[in-house]
Amino acid sequence: MASTPTLPTVRRPGRIWVVVGILVAWVGLHLLLRGQQTLALAPADLTPLHRDITEFSDSVSAGRDSNPLFLYGFDQIREAIDAFVTLIRDVIVQPSFGRPVPVLGWLGVVALGTFLAAVAGSLRAAVLVAAGLVFIGTQGLWTEAMDTLALTIASVVISLLFGIPLGVWAGMSTRVGRVVTPVLDFMQTMPSFVYLVPLTLFFLIGPASATIATTIYAAPPVIRLTAHAVRNAPAGVVEAATSLGADRWQTLRTVRLPLARRLIVTGVNQTIMAALSMATVAALINAPGLGQTVLQALETLDVGVAFNAGLAIVVLAILLDRATTAVSVRTDATQAARRAGNRTVRRAAVAGGLLATLFAIWLSRTYLWAAEFPGGSPVGPWIVRTATDVSDWLQTNLSVLTLGLKDALTGGLINPLQSLLTDSPWWVVFAALAALAAVVGGLRAVAAVVVCLGLVIGLGLWGDAMTTLAATLIATVLTMVIAVVLGVAMGRSRRADAAVRPVLDAAQTMPSFVYLVPFLALFAASRFTAIVAAVVYAVPVATKIIADGVRAVPAETVEAATAAGSTRWQIIRNVQLPMSRHAIALATNQGLIYVLAMVVVGGLVGAGALGYDVVAGFSQAQLYGKGLAAGMAIVLLGIMLDRVTQAAAARTGGARTRSPRAPGRRSSRPVQKRTPSTPSPADEDTSDRPLAVATER
Repeated sequence: MASTPTLPTVRRPGRIWVVVGILVAWVGLHLLLRGQQTLALAPADLTPLHRDITEFSDSVSAGRDSNPLFLYGFDQIREAIDAFVTLIRDVIVQPSFGRPVPVLGWLGVVALGTFLAAVAGSLRAAVLVAAGLVFIGTQGLWTEAMDTLALTIASVVISLLFGIPLGVWAGMSTRVGRVVTPVLDFMQTMPSFVYLVPLTLFFLIGPASATIATTIYAAPPVIRLTAHAVRNAPAGVVEAATSLGADRWQTLRTVRLPLARRLIVTGVNQTIMAALSMATVAALINAPGLGQTVLQALETLDVGVAFNAGLAIVVLAILLDRATTAVSVRTDATQAARRAGNRTVRRAAVAGGLLATLFAIWLSRTYLWAAEFPGGSPVGPWIVRTATDVSDWLQTNLSVLTLGLKDALTGGLINPLQSLLTDSPWWVVFAALAALAAVVGGLRAVAAVVVCLGLVIGLGLWGDAMTTLAATLIATVLTMVIAVVLGVAMGRSRRADAAVRPVLDAAQTMPSFVYLVPFLALFAASRFTAIVAAVVYAVPVATKIIADGVRAVPAETVEAATAAGSTRWQIIRNVQLPMSRHAIALATNQGLIYVLAMVVVGGLVGAGALGYDVVAGFSQAQLYGKGLAAGMAIVLLGIMLDRVTQAAAARTGGARTRSPRAPGRRSSRPVQKRTPSTPSPADEDTSDRPLAVATER
């Protein structure tokens, strides 16, 4: 009997080849139709939508004095917040109640900050606070630093007043948590600069808008961590309290909140750092403080002044970070020791410190030398002069290297990709991006691309959006290259992790404005400078996620590959990177969001496009509508990229759950031969290993 002929199996092309095909078709159409139907808009041109938004803003401003919504709503909120910020500034900065000196002079502020750090944290934190505050004073930036600190304190207080109760509520109620989580996702996805534009319409420029924007930016961390800590209290302890008759409120007060104390303090720490970063950025809407000094220096390309003010911001950030971290550690580790220790000695030390603090405050309210920080210190001018000299030396002696690197990457990478996005017909770019989203993320990603790009076209900023998208993609690629190299090294070696992680922590502590200063000195104002600053801003978070993903690869899998004769490179390429691909996808998502958050900052140093449009909208009334539309376009790009990368991460995670030996998939077996008794890493089922958990730490 003749056997039935079997039809040949037709294998579908892999995703990589589909992507390559889309890119080849895109480049071909670009070469044929270059410069046609690009929806280009000259920098000074305005669309009817931009003019309508500006006219609406003007009409709102003209009717503020008669509109009840402003008279009894927004104006009251603005005045209350202004009064709160002014009260704090009067205490530590401005003269109050007709006095020629502040309520707390510089000596009183240093003494009070040192005392609080010692009592709530540790002696080491107290010494650091005292030394840091004095150093800022010697820089000649005491008043500016206190302005920034006042705005930060006001924003943090408001964030905690709303954030902690909301976090507790979200932790106790699953329904509230489901409602709050998407809102927090949106708040953290939207670039911080975009908050500033619409807020000025309702609250005008100044401390009120800056405080509200800072609160929006800083509140999510404490809400998330509080909800997580309350929700994940040990079930056994909660059940024991319930069995003893405790009701819901008693269980929260006596069990959940005490157990969540350290994580809540950590949330407070993250909120303080976010508030300080945003308080610096809020200089764009006339917020007082160090941000104004940095902004003015960047506008005049004065590297020395910008570096001096940026250094003060870094010192202030380190002080706040270390002080609150010490509080967190003490809350968790030494609570029992404090109860069991010598309370008499501790009380005596606290009483002595309190008396010394009160005496310092009395001096600051009595003598001018203790109220106003003494001038004439050579530290600040020396820093400015040294930074300027170093910048000039670098530009003179390393210009061949730095400018050569900038020109090479600009000509070989930035310009071609920007031309592909901006000079191709808009419908070609639209179709190509939608097709790539379909391959990478599926139908949901396609829907996000279609909706977001359609709205960008409606905003009349297609060309600027594509320019910004090109810079964002290039910065993300560079970020991921660096993050993968560092992340693999940190994940494989504890020593490398211990050496690199403090540098990453310091980079995350610094506000984004500070990154611009050294790169401005090296590369001058250009798109390349903005891209490099964005890469430095995004590398820390992406590196940490990848390092955790590599570290989560089971040790027995690596040992099996080693026993099979695999080299170090083969283990990385065939075992650790494939098993960490979900973490890499998540790192790509976060890297994109962090890069996009630097778009407006890049507009200050020559990046142009949407970032420049937003900055111009702050400074020129006739461009307000275009600036607001640019801010909305940045949000749309962020949502689009976020949804596409999340869909890619979800699809990658789903692929992980399949058997490694599924038909059509290539085995990740090491190249060298193995003995039959030695299992290959590809033969192991990794579907039950929760790699995503490690990436969320």
